[in-house]
Amino acid sequence: MDDEFDALLEAFELKDERRTGWALRGIESPESVAAHTWGMATLCLLYADRADDGVDRERAVSMALVHDLAEARTGDIATRAETGKQRVTGEEKATLERDAITDLLEPFRNDDDLLSLWTEYEARETPTAQFVKDMDLIDNCLQALEYEREDRYDDTEQNDAFSEYENLDEFFATAAPRLRTAVGETLFEEIKARYEREIGRECRL
Repeated sequence: MDDEFDALLEAFELKDERRTGWALRGIESPESVAAHTWGMATLCLLYADRADDGVDRERAVSMALVHDLAEARTGDIATRAETGKQRVTGEEKATLERDAITDLLEPFRNDDDLLSLWTEYEARETPTAQFVKDMDLIDNCLQALEYEREDRYDDTEQNDAFSEYENLDEFFATAAPRLRTAVGETLFEEIKARYEREIGRECRL
C-alpha cells in the first residue's frame, strides 16, 4: 500500500499544478491541471450522448480523468500556436509523459485498463479518444471565455511570451485545426461566437 499512497500523493500535486498556458498569459490565479481535468470530465459526461456512434460515455469520463495524470511529474507542457514558441517537440513530450504515466500507474498494475485509457487517448484513433480530445480543447475555450468575462488578466501589459495573438485568441487558434468531431466543432463555434460578442471583436485564428 505504501507504493500506492506514494503514487496518489504525487498525483494529488495536480491540484496545485497551475496550467502553463494561463500562467504565461499572466492570468490572475489560473486554474490547476486538476481543475482542467474536472472540466473536461464534466464535458464528457454531458456531451457524450451527442457525439457520433461509438463514443462510450463511461470510458470517455475515465479517459478524461487519466489523460493529464503524467503532468504530476512532467509539469504542464503547453501547446503553443505561435511559431518557435513550443518548449519541447511532440515526440519528446510523448516520451516524457509515457514514462511518467507508466511509473505512476505501476502500483495499480492489476488494473491494466488504466494505462490503456491513456494510450488510447494519446493515439486518437477511436471515436471515444477523438471525442475526449475535443472536450479537452473545448474546456480550454470555455475557460478562455470565463477569464475574459472575469477580467482576470491585464491585456494592456506587455507580455513577451505572446506577440502574435491578442487577448486569449491563441487558445481558440490552437483548438480550431485540431477538432475532429461534429459535437466538438459545434461547441467551438458557439463558444467562439459568444467570446467575440462579449469582447467586442473578431477572434483571430
